[in-house]
Amino acid sequence: MTTAETTPAKTTTTTTTEPTERTTEPVTHPALPVATGRQSAAELWRAVRAHRSEALVVLLLTLLASAGVVAGPLLLGSLVDVVREGATTGELLALLAVTAAAVLFGAVFTALALRAMERLGARISADLRERVLARALAVEPKVLERVGVGDVASRVTEDVEHFVAAVPLVSSVFGAVVTVVVSALGFASLDYRLALAFCAVFPVYALALRSYLPKAGPLYAAERRDAAERGRVLLESLHGLPTVRAYDMQELQAKRVEVASERNVSTALRALKTVLRFSVSMNAAEAVGLSALLLTGYLLVTSGEVTVGAVTAAALLFHRLFGPLGMLLMSFDDMQRAGSALARVVGVLLTPQEPERAPRSPRGPVSLTAQGVRHSYDTGREVLHGVDLEVPAGTSLAVVGASGAGKTTLAAILGGVFPATQGQVRLVDDGGPVPVGELDQDGLRDWVGVVSQETHVFAGPLRDDVLFSAPGSTDEQVRDALAAVGADAWVRALPQGLDTRVGAGEHPLTASQVQQLALARLVLRDPPVVVLDEATAEAGSSGARDLERAAEAAVRGRTAIVVAHRLTQAKACDRIAVVDAGRVVELGTHDELVALGGRYATLWAAWSQR
Repeated sequence: MTTAETTPAKTTTTTTTEPTERTTEPVTHPALPVATGRQSAAELWRAVRAHRSEALVVLLLTLLASAGVVAGPLLLGSLVDVVREGATTGELLALLAVTAAAVLFGAVFTALALRAMERLGARISADLRERVLARALAVEPKVLERVGVGDVASRVTEDVEHFVAAVPLVSSVFGAVVTVVVSALGFASLDYRLALAFCAVFPVYALALRSYLPKAGPLYAAERRDAAERGRVLLESLHGLPTVRAYDMQELQAKRVEVASERNVSTALRALKTVLRFSVSMNAAEAVGLSALLLTGYLLVTSGEVTVGAVTAAALLFHRLFGPLGMLLMSFDDMQRAGSALARVVGVLLTPQEPERAPRSPRGPVSLTAQGVRHSYDTGREVLHGVDLEVPAGTSLAVVGASGAGKTTLAAILGGVFPATQGQVRLVDDGGPVPVGELDQDGLRDWVGVVSQETHVFAGPLRDDVLFSAPGSTDEQVRDALAAVGADAWVRALPQGLDTRVGAGEHPLTASQVQQLALARLVLRDPPVVVLDEATAEAGSSGARDLERAAEAAVRGRTAIVVAHRLTQAKACDRIAVVDAGRVVELGTHDELVALGGRYATLWAAWSQR
């Protein structure tokens, strides 16, 4: 193991540059799981059981509403027979009153049922959204690194919204199913032959569905996958905008977004053509069913086996079913979309979870060791090659090197942001060594704090933004943390002090102030080990020294790994590790490495002449 010894080490390495080729072909990334239909249904059923009493109320109201809907045509049919038989005015008025009451009954309970179903759907949606978001936030770093943020982001945003938007439709589908079942009983009460004639629609519907369903499901699943790929490419383009501009890749990235968007639109158009053909077959089914019903009714009436009123009721009942039946069948389109979205959403819940680990808090000073650390990304190209490091408790190690040398990857692995492909990182306290991989994410942050140059400011009071790292802290502790990193002066100058709202659309903060907030969070959490990944890089020349002092205050008394953007910051550390092509090629103090005359000496000479 290479340790922070008193004498510098120098290693000679040979690097090769591989040619790169620009391409607009989509990059295939392994995705999170996609739930099966059974798994999605099981998750929905679990959500419904959680609101069992409300679900029973919905069922009762829907049954009453359907009974009222079916009673209207049956009573109108009876009215026709009464008129033909020469009923008195009193009898007609009484039957009209009953019919009107049935219609009003159906309207009132339909409204109540819809309201209850939408309320139940909203609760189920909220539960699902919360569970999925909580699970997405707990996705293991190694899984997130493998699948990329695009797939996760599309599932917890677009896919969840697709399903939530379909919840009212699901409620309507349930109501339509109950109405169809109750209407079938109504047909049977008139005459079984009229009921059989009504059934003529089902073979036509079955043929249409048999042609539609096998095509629609895969098309909508493909559409969601293409949408996720488009989101991934777009997010990468936006997050990597500085790199895109630095390498003049605007045209290339725009082409990649265009290709992903065209693929998504093409899949959506194929799905739209499929549903349009399906809607035409629905109209044909309704024509066949109504014709069969009227022809059967005519034959039965002429033979004296049923009354004109019964046939009238059957025709009105069938006409009343046009809406529910049409909605049921046309809903297959939206239900396929919702099902595809739900399968991807539930898939988040199926991602591997970190095993339960016994909590282990740090005891006393903590040192950090890395042994044989290697790492490869999806491309398979290894970016770290057997790195060995030791950072004694309470000391600081700066990591420097050219862009692309592997500094950020090394810092992320040392900080437990994601695991190394090979090798191990250990934290050693008075209780002995603890592999970083054996700590869960919450427990790990009690040991190691990480601050990068990409710091997010959450919308809300500034106090809450600092408390994000240690929610139970007092205002006095928050102010002390801000003062430790030199932020107390500008915080006091804010319009409402700690109550000033910051974040998107609120009071603007400079890049240096944002980084000071991140460092204040670190001080408030008070981990024994800190990793700063170019945490002062966003400061302009005027605020660079202030931010460096803030960083020095944040790491004081702690074991620190500092990826140094400025070599003056590296000089202030106890040891310096020079990384080149994924290897630590020099290790020592500032003076030792300058005297060595190697890579660090070259970097320092160039920096000193600025």
